[in-house]
Amino acid sequence: MTSFQDWKPRTVAVHTGARRSQYGEVAEAICLTQGFVYPSAEAAEARFLQTGEDEFIYARYGNPTVAAFEARIAALEGTEDAFATASGMAAVSGALMAMLRAGDHVVAARALFGSCLYVLEEVLTRYGVRVDLVDGTDLDAWRAAITPQTAVVFLETVSNPTLEVIDLPAVTALAHEAGARVVVDNVFATPVFSRAADHGADVIIYSATKHIDGQGRCLGGVILGSRDFIRGTVEPYMKHTGGAMSPFNAWVLLNGLTTLDLRVRAQTETAQALAQALQGHPKLARVIFPGLADHAQHAIAKAQMGGPGTVLALDLADGKEAAFRFLNALRVVLISNNLGDARSIATHPATTTHQRLPDAQKAELGITSGLIRLSVGLEDVADLCADLMVALDAA
Repeated sequence: MTSFQDWKPRTVAVHTGARRSQYGEVAEAICLTQGFVYPSAEAAEARFLQTGEDEFIYARYGNPTVAAFEARIAALEGTEDAFATASGMAAVSGALMAMLRAGDHVVAARALFGSCLYVLEEVLTRYGVRVDLVDGTDLDAWRAAITPQTAVVFLETVSNPTLEVIDLPAVTALAHEAGARVVVDNVFATPVFSRAADHGADVIIYSATKHIDGQGRCLGGVILGSRDFIRGTVEPYMKHTGGAMSPFNAWVLLNGLTTLDLRVRAQTETAQALAQALQGHPKLARVIFPGLADHAQHAIAKAQMGGPGTVLALDLADGKEAAFRFLNALRVVLISNNLGDARSIATHPATTTHQRLPDAQKAELGITSGLIRLSVGLEDVADLCADLMVALDAA
């Protein structure tokens, strides 16, 4: 494999991890197989006893195309290794379940994706893991909750859907002082704008379904960290519980990485322009975007991220009815529940991604009945702005 240590991120995203066959193809081939053939019984025995870098046993354990994706995303993120999973939530649940056991303590930011909250509050607790949720923007709350018994600290660098930005170096310092591992969901920040490992994160998680694919084609996730953690803790759990990525999806996502930087930067530029154009609109109670000076963590976002991201939140002043009128009037922006796509997507979290949460918890998180999460795509900024303004008139 060609050395990438001196390459810039765009070059890494195009070339790293390529595994060419004897034919020397330019585009990576898909190794679409679940099993592998051994030349002898002795070779099969040796493979199971000790698998080398280019030796594979079963697709649930590893596959050449999946390994190429893992190598590329690890190089881009700046970690030693990675394990690709079937979905983003397979990465979240797999990373947490692989390292936790009954009696362990987890401290997590309370502002999280609905499925992450389910894993923390419903799944882990039924197996005897104690979970405390805190205001992720309050360092005193982290300091009070983290104890020497804390095994894991979990957070989203930018929260879904209210876009809180957590002071990652400060939280990781508190966690490491207590001996806890820091697990970070870095989806909103993306590898383009945040290498969470550089800020002290021990484990980084992505839903590759989002920006890494970026075109709404397939599911995928990835867990990144040290080689010892990935191969010694994550891989044994994932290969026996079956959350591995398929070779075809790995091939799609591998190619998605080649244009990730260009897409995310273009989408972020448009998101910034839209946030500025919508700020102060009479139909909106607030526009939430880390790139706006009035965002509560604007300074933190500027300090630890290379850009404010591709997602903004609009809070319609007149609640759910106005939000639904707004959504139904959109013609360019799609109503869906994904994000990070080439197509702009609007989501009403209170009735979709976070609908299972009690009203009191939604209120605590700032998920009002008028809140719209807007994932900005690659359309022309003028077309998007016109579409949003017409929809706001209808609201």
